[in-house]
Amino acid sequence: MSISLLNKKALDVLQQTFGYQSYRFKQKEIIESVLSGNDTLALMPTGAGKSLCYQIPAIISSKKTIVISPLISLMDDQVAALNECGVQAVKIHSDLPYEARISSWNNFKSGKVKIIYLSPEKLMSENIINELKTMEVGLFVIDEIHCVSKWGHDFRPDYNKLSELKTLFPKSNIVGFTATADKTTRLDIVENIFNKNVRVFISSLDRPNLSLSINQKTNWKNQLVDFLNIRKMQSGIIYCLSRKKTEEVTSFLINKGFNASAYHAGLDGQVRKNVQNTFMTDQAHIVVATIAFGMGIDKPDIRFVIHLNLPGSVEAYSQEIGRAGRDGKASDTLLIYGLDDLVIQRKITEDSDKESKYKFYDNKRLDYLLSYCETPECRRKVLLSYFDENSDNCNNCDNCLNPPSLIDGTILAQKLLSTIYKTGQFFGQVHIINVLRGSEDKKIIDKGHHNLSVYGIGNDKSKEFWQSFLRQMLAYGHLKINFQKYGAIQITNTGVEVLRNKLKFLYKDIPIKLTKEMVKAPKYLNKDLNTEDTALLKNLKFLRLEIAKKTKPTCFHGFSR
Repeated sequence: MSISLLNKKALDVLQQTFGYQSYRFKQKEIIESVLSGNDTLALMPTGAGKSLCYQIPAIISSKKTIVISPLISLMDDQVAALNECGVQAVKIHSDLPYEARISSWNNFKSGKVKIIYLSPEKLMSENIINELKTMEVGLFVIDEIHCVSKWGHDFRPDYNKLSELKTLFPKSNIVGFTATADKTTRLDIVENIFNKNVRVFISSLDRPNLSLSINQKTNWKNQLVDFLNIRKMQSGIIYCLSRKKTEEVTSFLINKGFNASAYHAGLDGQVRKNVQNTFMTDQAHIVVATIAFGMGIDKPDIRFVIHLNLPGSVEAYSQEIGRAGRDGKASDTLLIYGLDDLVIQRKITEDSDKESKYKFYDNKRLDYLLSYCETPECRRKVLLSYFDENSDNCNNCDNCLNPPSLIDGTILAQKLLSTIYKTGQFFGQVHIINVLRGSEDKKIIDKGHHNLSVYGIGNDKSKEFWQSFLRQMLAYGHLKINFQKYGAIQITNTGVEVLRNKLKFLYKDIPIKLTKEMVKAPKYLNKDLNTEDTALLKNLKFLRLEIAKKTKPTCFHGFSR
């Protein structure tokens, strides 16, 4: 059959089977590539209709199609949707009764059904591979193909085995789809799955209907309720890092009168299915979930996505917020994060079994995400630039709508850096800020840090202020966290330049109100001094430190980024 005739049949299927009158994004070009027998890799934003790009060729083809899908819920949704459109498709997964699995396989094997959905674990089992070798498989579809890359998500080890498909089935075509993959991940996929011989399609990841907002974590409960109170009649997803946190947040929201449900892998399969069904049908339902929920769920009217913890990468963040507003209508995203999230994500990376070079790049990805969180620039511009896409200011993110003011924070930075240096670069942010603010914490007394010249020199700022300020210095690379030393905050080479007054530090305004406690004099300052003398003494001590640094510059040797 000629390619022109195949293209005509594809358009007929699009219109008559699926009810769409025309293609969107790069669907037409991708479908033509698949129909022409090319191995194909497509990067498309969530909601762009990736599934049609392989379902239409699978319907037209006389050969069998195997769709490799990561989640049971995703298989259930897509098979049910195909069946509703009159397309026969089956699935095999662990939640199905044994008889149903056998029936699905027999129908696929006999040719009664041409399309089957399998997990990577099931597909790569020895008995399935041996049986498939006796069949005529025209197309292998790898959904969420970024999972095959060592540079991508540390998601499912069996995805890596899919690199064997090209060798096992040299006459079959392979197509892969994902909503998120940076340049390094794409190159890794092209090399490992397609042996560098593949047509690559990259659609714009810009979702102008999504507003992007990021808040630093102060009181997440109040921040969450403030956001949700004006969205009580809307559906949304709240992402948390742990199962325990999803349960905590769900209970809190229910007590506040919200229609909320938890969703994570520790729940019974039927419970998860009921939560998903409720979410698909209710007008105002909130699912509090771990990362797995939402992948492939075709609910067009998700009006908001909230992250209560820092995601592991820009890719993960981009994919998850993309689940909002699939109908093209205005939708909101909110990320609430703190330095504790950064520590957890770094520890996850360090504790993984990845080689050191992959851990290095995972940490770099997290660095970029942190910079994205702290940037004063248009968020959409910074986000899209990560995927090598240029953009104008969106006028729809918090930074565009309320541009942050930049303040010369060089003196404040030097106070923070001096405190880190004087305490030996052995302590985490809590201890550093406690010393800076003149806390009477027992650990400070035991270490003798109340006798340091830097003790209390930052007591005119709140703890929350210094936490945010420290995060911005981390984002700009002037500080780093040493995980081999239990999260100790350390000074980088550029931080030394700020400390030596060779580099200015501009920070984004931190709108935190002063309280009486914030300006309380440290206990161990001389009680005979009045307020003006105390302030003068602190400034003189800081000046003494600066003079000492200039006369003994070698004491700063050995710092590294």
